[in-house]
Amino acid sequence: MYRIEVIGNATLHLGDCRDILPTLEAGSVQTCVTSPPYFGLRDYGMPDQIGLEATPDEFVAAMVAVFREVRRVLRDDGTLWLNLGDSYANGTRTSRDIDPKLPQRQQSHRPRDPEGVKPKDLIGIPWMVAFALRADGWYLRQDIIWAKPNPMPESVKDRCTKAHEYLFLLSKSPRYYFDIEAMKEPAVGNAKGAAATFKRSGSKREQTIPGQAYGSHRPDRDDVAYNETRNRRSVWEVATKPFKGAHFATFPVELIEPCILAGSRPGDVVLDPFMGAGTTAVAAMMHDRASIGCELNPDYLDIACRRIEDAQRQARMFE
Repeated sequence: MYRIEVIGNATLHLGDCRDILPTLEAGSVQTCVTSPPYFGLRDYGMPDQIGLEATPDEFVAAMVAVFREVRRVLRDDGTLWLNLGDSYANGTRTSRDIDPKLPQRQQSHRPRDPEGVKPKDLIGIPWMVAFALRADGWYLRQDIIWAKPNPMPESVKDRCTKAHEYLFLLSKSPRYYFDIEAMKEPAVGNAKGAAATFKRSGSKREQTIPGQAYGSHRPDRDDVAYNETRNRRSVWEVATKPFKGAHFATFPVELIEPCILAGSRPGDVVLDPFMGAGTTAVAAMMHDRASIGCELNPDYLDIACRRIEDAQRQARMFE
C-alpha cells in the first residue's frame, strides 16, 4: 500500500520509484545519490522489483527509464551519483540455492545470459548502464572506484576476490554544480608530515619537495605553503559496514557524504529512488540537506524511518 512518511526534512515514499518519480516537480532536486538493485543477484521479495529481469538488456532498459525521470526532476545544474556492482554469467544454472549468510540471494529463477556472453563471463553491467545513460542524454563525467578493504570473502580459485564497485558521476548539463572544495581529502606528505626544503640563490627563494631533484620543481610552487588537503582522487577506500536490523547490503555513509557535499548546498534536496535502509537520507540530514526517498519494500521503509529518527535524536543530543 502506498504511503508517505515525513521525518524532519526527509520525505519517504513507499512504492515503486517508476510510479513516484513522475509525481515529483520538474527541477526540484539538486542531486541524486543512489544504488539500484544489482542485476540477477538478490531477490527482495517484491513483485515487479528491478534486478530480476529476464536479460541484462531488459535490466538496462529499466535503468534508463528510471533515470530519464530522475533527469527530469533534477535542476539543470544537477548531478547523479550512481553505484552499481557487476554480475557473472549464469551458464546453465537456472536457480540459486540458499546462502546461509545471505538468504535473500536465493532465487527460484535466474536470468538467462545475453547473447555473446559465455559461462563464467563477467557481464559488465555497470558499464552497460553507464553507456546506455550516456546515449539517453546524460553526460558521463567520471567513473569512481569504491575500493573495499573488507570485501565479502569468495571461495573462488580461478580469479581474484572482488574488492571494488563502480560509482559513476553523471550530469544533466555540460556545466553543473560541483563543490570541489567541500569534498577534498587529506593531503599526503603535507607540511605537517614532510616539511619542504628551501634554498636561496641570491635574492630568489627556491623551494624543493623532499625526494625531488633540485631545479625540477614547478615554479608555481615557490613560496606556496603546503595545503593539508588535496583534490579527491577517483579511488575511494571505504569499508563496508553492516547495519543492524537490515538483511541486505547498505551504503556506507562515508561513501555518500562526498557526493552530497560536492553535488549540493545546505538546504538543497537530495534524491534516492532506491532508498533501502535510508543511508542517503541520513547523510543528507547530517549535512543540512532535505531528502526524498522511494522504497518498494515496506519492511525496508520501516528500517529507514527508524534509522533516520535515531540519527535525528543523536543530532539533537550533540547540539
